[in-house]
Amino acid sequence: MGKEYRSKIFKSGNSLALRLPKGLGAKEGAEMIVREEQGRYIAEPAPEKPKKIDLTGIYGSMPGLKPLKPEDRIMEPRELDWQGKLLKRD
Repeated sequence: MGKEYRSKIFKSGNSLALRLPKGLGAKEGAEMIVREEQGRYIAEPAPEKPKKIDLTGIYGSMPGLKPLKPEDRIMEPRELDWQGKLLKRD
C-alpha cells in the first residue's frame, strides 16, 4: 500500500474541491475520472486523447501538389514478393 495523505474538501465556486498533495505526482490541468464505488471515491487519470494533426494551414502551399483524378488512381497489376514467395496479381 502506498503512502497515505490527508486533505480537506473545500468550496470552489458552486462546486466542492479536493486538493491533491504534490507528492502524488498529479500535473496541473490533468484530466481525471472520478467515480463512487460502494461508498468510496476513486480518482484516476483520464486516458489521453489521440493527437490529431491539423493540415488546413498547408493546403495550397505546395503548387505542384494537386488532387488525383479517379483515372490516375488505377494501379497496374504487378508481381509482389511477400516473405520470399512471389505472388502474381491478376
